[in-house]
Amino acid sequence: MKDTVKNVLFISDGTGLTAEVLGETLLTQFPDIEFKRSIVPYVRNTKEAYSAVEKIKKLENKSSTSPLVFSTLVDDELREIIASSGVKVFDLFATFISPLESILDCQSVHKKGRMHGIRDYDLYHYRVNALNYALNHDDGLSHRSLENADVIIIGVSRCGKTPTALYLAMQFSLKAANYPLIEEDLAKEKLPDLLRPFKNKIIGLSIKQEQLYRIRQERRPDSPYASLKQCKKEIQQALGIFEVEDIPYLDTSSISIEEIATRIVQKANLHRPGY
Repeated sequence: MKDTVKNVLFISDGTGLTAEVLGETLLTQFPDIEFKRSIVPYVRNTKEAYSAVEKIKKLENKSSTSPLVFSTLVDDELREIIASSGVKVFDLFATFISPLESILDCQSVHKKGRMHGIRDYDLYHYRVNALNYALNHDDGLSHRSLENADVIIIGVSRCGKTPTALYLAMQFSLKAANYPLIEEDLAKEKLPDLLRPFKNKIIGLSIKQEQLYRIRQERRPDSPYASLKQCKKEIQQALGIFEVEDIPYLDTSSISIEEIATRIVQKANLHRPGY
């Protein structure tokens, strides 16, 4: 009988985020298999590489099947050590770097940690400034400098505004403010006056009432705020504002924060700084 859980390791000489993202993208194509994931970051010398091999072997001994390994190691010696573990290693660096060297007619630098290091200080500061902006303008916290926003996200409470704004800052270096449509705004059935001068920057978020109900129940169980009736009312009122004011909006019910952010970038025709 096959194990119901498959061990997966993401090994990197950096944070492991690249290995994880690429590996996870492939694993999504196997929804019937349960994967138990481990990240092994900062493998930058032979000692750490052999330590990673020990971890691989321990997982192999505990299971009837060998673990999967996704690696973005750059150093040839370290990659060989990981390969010596005897399990299947998906070497994401080797898969792409050799063809690129051939096409570009140029040798790669084989330098560790370039993906998540500070390669361009201007781009790094764009991202830090965007993150500070998102935090300072979270949930209507500040109405100052809205003219500097790349996008203003509006919607009812708990529809995904904050994580989307933060993701836009972290991944796209975009200044995203978010503003909650409170009962007073919803009752007026029009855009709040303070947002009207920036209408061309506004994107709305909506959500299905059942999902909003579940989210609010976790936050304030059995409160009027979390009732299905209240959720339905607020969503309908918010949609009314979006339609009357001709504001583009997205339904966040069945899409991830990553997809919400990417769709906002496309819908608002935004361009990340430095690109």
